[in-house]
Amino acid sequence: MPDPTRNASTFVISITPFTEAGDLDETGLREHLRRLGRSGIGVYVAGSGSGEGYTLTPAEQRRVMEIAGEELSGRVPVRVMGVEPRTAAEAIELGRVTTEVGLDAMQLYSLDMGHGYRPRPAELEAYLTETLDAVRCPVVISTHQSVGYRYPVGLLVTMVQRYEHVVGLNVTSPDIAYLAAVIEAIDGAVDVHVGGPMHALTALGLGAQGYLSSEGNLAPVLCTSLIDAHVTGRADAVSAAFVDLLRLFRATQAAGGIVGTKAALRRLGVAGGWPRSPRLTGDEATVDALVDVIVDLGLVSSEGLG
Repeated sequence: MPDPTRNASTFVISITPFTEAGDLDETGLREHLRRLGRSGIGVYVAGSGSGEGYTLTPAEQRRVMEIAGEELSGRVPVRVMGVEPRTAAEAIELGRVTTEVGLDAMQLYSLDMGHGYRPRPAELEAYLTETLDAVRCPVVISTHQSVGYRYPVGLLVTMVQRYEHVVGLNVTSPDIAYLAAVIEAIDGAVDVHVGGPMHALTALGLGAQGYLSSEGNLAPVLCTSLIDAHVTGRADAVSAAFVDLLRLFRATQAAGGIVGTKAALRRLGVAGGWPRSPRLTGDEATVDALVDVIVDLGLVSSEGLG
């Protein structure tokens, strides 16, 4: 059985700061990434959810990737998440830019062919094969509930065995039996991370390497403390960090997810910027509640938000 603490880690899906007018806020992005880097958390940028990736032009996406590389390369793992592609060609282009910019890896999102269409197994294999044959940078394959289907476990195993530059899997699904089946079948060949903090302990207990979160934008040190406690075998500390993390998760979701996160950062005087249209600012009452949770958890200190 693989070492249950091998490569244990957590990644934050970074926000993308914008100005109130909707422009990419490069200064705010640099400040935000530096704060994340100081915590030691791994970072994904330009994601479709927390990173508002669908609002980015190709030039903006590349610029976010360049800034992330300049601020974080050599300090913490830094990867591009990207958005769900319609075709393999879109994914291949992201791989090309990732190689040119020099980030550590790209996530390969599940194929979204649009209009509710769910690809057949043969189409999924063709998509992965076409993309992985062309992309040269390290790749993390994502199977994500947002597209309404999941990859067959056997197909994921085939891709991991066939392509040496597949270095990980990100599994985002409420189906714990599916997560367990993936982890068992992969058997430590590549890293497996679960999407969202709510399944962090389950994933680690099953032998995964860790979890992804948006909450790392607010509390990167808290997120890494759970992993540190897991690696050092401090069960009480793992449980305490998990309880705090889920409290923050609930408050963040109640405040509107990423719009609440950005509003809380602004309230606390921390770089984070504004959401970009069509997203609107968060509800004031729920943002108040989120800030109260952040303060009550002791996440604000003389050194800033951690």
